[in-house]
Amino acid sequence: MARSKRAQAVIDEAMSLDQAVANVGLGVDMVEVERMERILARTPSFARKVFSEGERAYCDSRARPAMHYAARFAAKEAVVKALGLGFTSGISVRDVEVVRTGEGRPTIMLCGRAREVADELGVTDIPVSLSHTQTDAIACAMALTADAARKRETKLTQQEELAQRFKATRSLLDEIDSTKDGR
Repeated sequence: MARSKRAQAVIDEAMSLDQAVANVGLGVDMVEVERMERILARTPSFARKVFSEGERAYCDSRARPAMHYAARFAAKEAVVKALGLGFTSGISVRDVEVVRTGEGRPTIMLCGRAREVADELGVTDIPVSLSHTQTDAIACAMALTADAARKRETKLTQQEELAQRFKATRSLLDEIDSTKDGR
């Protein structure tokens, strides 16, 4: 079907929008709950070495602590993956802490070398999501930079612009349909 110049211009402009990916690091990790139970039973000092006092208090207050320890360990791994490193470059597992907001939402607090690396990379926020089943715990973390936030704002503006272009295209198509009906 042949398009009018106006329709083709709207389509070309919509397709040319910058779809650049923002500066974001993504990390995901999964831990078997049963494995965490074995580690905690075999090595009682593990929890003290790996988790903060606040993390231990939260996990130990739950009906099945190992499930929550597993989720927090997965979160620590996910965060260092999002930073692009893993536990290298002097980053310790204690440099990443899962804390809870007043509403109960898990959030990440960095200290030590992890904080230094995040600052060097320009990371301003690390949203995290934790989930678990009876058998597995999983965490996903994103390291967001200030540049990513600016690009997100720009992208929203582009999405709004694209929505307007699609409305214009829809209007044009309705106009074409009404012309066909009027023949």
